[in-house]
Amino acid sequence: MKSKGLYLDYFLHFDIVVMGILMVGCMISAAVIDPIWTHLLYFGIGIVVFMFSEYGIHRFLFHLKTPKNQWFLKFLKRLHYDHHKTPNDLKLLFLPIWYSIPNLSILAIIFYAIVRNVPASLAFGSGLIAMLLVYEWKHYIAHRPIKPRTKFGMWLKKTHTLHHFKNENYWYGVSTPFVDALFGTLKNEKEVETSATARDLEKRGIVTEEKQFKM
Repeated sequence: MKSKGLYLDYFLHFDIVVMGILMVGCMISAAVIDPIWTHLLYFGIGIVVFMFSEYGIHRFLFHLKTPKNQWFLKFLKRLHYDHHKTPNDLKLLFLPIWYSIPNLSILAIIFYAIVRNVPASLAFGSGLIAMLLVYEWKHYIAHRPIKPRTKFGMWLKKTHTLHHFKNENYWYGVSTPFVDALFGTLKNEKEVETSATARDLEKRGIVTEEKQFKM
């Protein structure tokens, strides 16, 4: 596949288009309602909040041990478990809008409850979506045959590959590795043992029980 086709797979993906339209809509609405420069500050806050949200959700929700509830298991399989089984499957690569929109809306509502300002909250929401699109792009690059143009980009791709094929308990930050550094999950690959469950998150509980039984 030519590189042009690879880029189109991202920019023309339905979920990406929808979130991009929402971001532009929020930005325009904030500027029309109250055209002040401080919206840039709220936009930046939205970016930072998403960085921590990305890490927290990836680590503590997407990597939960296999739930017994079948509905919840199906939910996690679509959002992340199956992605670890077939990491290059384009259908599982992007977060679905039925998850992204409610998730980001909750963060925006919490922000509104704090500032009590609609345009500021719209600017904040724009920052959330902007960083979501960056996350999706970095994630897409990590799994597609596209060579990053910068050393940082190549490093990001490498750390995400390690998360999938070395050990799923490290390198959670797809676009925000500095958060991994803050919480101790950014490791030298030589210091981390290869996990038997990196490719199949559903088996983690089984493997743990087998180890305890052997002990």
